[in-house]
Amino acid sequence: MAAIQDPVQRDDEIDLSELLGTLSDHKWLIGIITGVFVLLSIAYAMLTTPIYQATSVVQVEQKVPSLPGLSALTQTLGASSPEATTETALITSRMVLGAAVDELKLAIEAHPRRMPIIGKYFARKYAASNPGLVSPPLFNKVEYDWGGSKLEIFQLDVPDSLLDQPLTLIAGRNGAYELVDADENVLVSGKLGQTSSGHGVTMQVRTLVANPGTQFRVFRHRRLTVINGLQSAINVNEEGKESGILKMTYDNPDPQLAANVLKEVGELYVQQDVNRNSAEAANSLKFVREQLPNVRRDLERATAALNAYQIKAHSVDISMQTQGLLDQEVDIQSNIQKLRLQLADMQRQYTPEHPAYKALVQQIGQLEAQKGGIDKRVGDLPDTQQQLLKLKRDVQVSNDTYTGLLNQAQQLDIARAGTVGNVRIIDSSAVDITRPVWPRKTIIVLGGTLLGAFVALVFVFIRQMLNRGIEDPAVIEKIGLPVYATIPISPREQTLQQNMRLHGRGKQRLLVMDAPADLATEALRSLRTSLHFARLEAKNNVLMISGSSPDVGKTFVAANLATVVAQSNQRVLLIDGDMRRGSLHKLVGGRAEVGLSELITGQAELAAATRQVGLMENLHFIARGKLPPNPSELLMNARFSALLEHLKPLYDLIIIDTPPILAVTDAAIIGHHAGTALLVVRFGINQAREIALARQRFEQNNVPLKGAIFNAVEKRSRGYYSYAYYGVGLPSR
Repeated sequence: MAAIQDPVQRDDEIDLSELLGTLSDHKWLIGIITGVFVLLSIAYAMLTTPIYQATSVVQVEQKVPSLPGLSALTQTLGASSPEATTETALITSRMVLGAAVDELKLAIEAHPRRMPIIGKYFARKYAASNPGLVSPPLFNKVEYDWGGSKLEIFQLDVPDSLLDQPLTLIAGRNGAYELVDADENVLVSGKLGQTSSGHGVTMQVRTLVANPGTQFRVFRHRRLTVINGLQSAINVNEEGKESGILKMTYDNPDPQLAANVLKEVGELYVQQDVNRNSAEAANSLKFVREQLPNVRRDLERATAALNAYQIKAHSVDISMQTQGLLDQEVDIQSNIQKLRLQLADMQRQYTPEHPAYKALVQQIGQLEAQKGGIDKRVGDLPDTQQQLLKLKRDVQVSNDTYTGLLNQAQQLDIARAGTVGNVRIIDSSAVDITRPVWPRKTIIVLGGTLLGAFVALVFVFIRQMLNRGIEDPAVIEKIGLPVYATIPISPREQTLQQNMRLHGRGKQRLLVMDAPADLATEALRSLRTSLHFARLEAKNNVLMISGSSPDVGKTFVAANLATVVAQSNQRVLLIDGDMRRGSLHKLVGGRAEVGLSELITGQAELAAATRQVGLMENLHFIARGKLPPNPSELLMNARFSALLEHLKPLYDLIIIDTPPILAVTDAAIIGHHAGTALLVVRFGINQAREIALARQRFEQNNVPLKGAIFNAVEKRSRGYYSYAYYGVGLPSR
């Protein structure tokens, strides 16, 4: 018994010519798939809603200290430019975006209902060519907007259960409307410009332009949900490293809404910066004003003490040496006083561990040390001079401090009133309505073309990999079956088969009769010649045509082969041996009743079951008969053997069409009576292992296969049936 072997040897190497051949063989399929993708991409580019981009540019300048008197602190620390990440986070903060949501009422969403896929396209086209007008309903669909409808809601308050839930507003006549929920329950009935309430819903419509019956989708979103959506949609990027130039972009199908959102966000961002700087000046002014009364009281006490001492000591002036020490001490004491004020102001912003706080304390300590040195020198003066110097120092220090605070209060008041901030809008929000950012039609069509070509190539190669059907007759020969003929696929035969399915049976549909010059007909004539020599060694004149699986074309081969043999002046009998699904009668004409099954069971005579095919006197046909319940048992009946023995001398050739060998055993039973057995292999359908298994099945039943017929061969770039064209131009035999 021959072992089943996989005759197909595949290499891991890539055969470039084979790949190119595969592409050439499927060029129409690749073109069709690519074309479908191109059409889909064009439709998408035409029908999709355009997305417009609003842009705005703001500048964040280096913050210059604006608080007089206290600016030394910033000078001590050094100024630095703001970080882009900090400003980006500030622009997209809930503080800024929340105010924009409230101002523009973005938590209320309302848009007209449109027919899916094409509705938005019609609406855009109509609105572009008829500004300010409302399109009449198309296709009697009054619930849809076809262009020009508009709804603006000034107020919409709903219960928590209806937040983010779809509601429907139905436009009525003369500005009337109804608001219904998803269950079509009426929540509010109102009129344009009036506040209406009901079922926990309060609503006021500002603008309503639509045909009566037009529906609008309405949502009342949660405020935080809208803010989070804006944070994701608004992009802020710094133009250049550490440039302080920030570019903001926002995309939206409504160009006016996109511009308004970005305009509002930019203005609110600038305003909050002004408010922040103004608040800083106001806080410092408050601190200075709180210190003024205390310093004035100190000045008054120091002046009174000096006057009293001068009267008591009868001393009015101090010496030159004492005056010099006084000037130094007053200068140091004034600086200490200023630094202490700065330290008190800093305590509201920083902890004692902050480097700036520590630096200020260190400066005060240094001045205190200088003051201590002067105090030692003052100790060497007479008591009267010491006391007078001390009192005059207190007066001058208090007077300088008080004067400085008065000036500082005036400057802070001016700074607070004139604060402009360090942020300014360079380019206000704008949208180019002539160039939407999406869809980019050229890119979409080009991308669709490339994607279609890629999908087509992947599909072709995957199908080629998964389709292990035989496409080369050399594979059949490796199994051990000589290929007697390769029959190319015939477009005319496909037309005949289609007509047979559409118009029923009863009419003859033989290819060799309908198209004698067809390539498939020439291939059948070649098979006739090959069989003539093969039958010389056969034990009888019975030829069995079988296949490994259904739908390989064995019935087509049997009927047309019988016809071309009969055309060579040989008496031929064609028998439909498939008593399960036999369909030979559909090709040669007539009905299946009264045939082989009736002959074997004795229900009909041979003369009644045998019929002539058309006008061909040399070709006779026995149909399958009625479908019996036990076809295999009938074929094993002695009457079948006796029937064949009776028919052999009456004909030059008896051709029997049998069921597939791998499906049932009928072919193996009939094969014992046949002198020649051929197996039909269909191009691209039957696998090599399947053919090898069919051959093994016949050999197990002692039925040798003479060879194979390669049927329905398609033209391939690799030239698998170039020799099938041998009959072109040759005369019919």
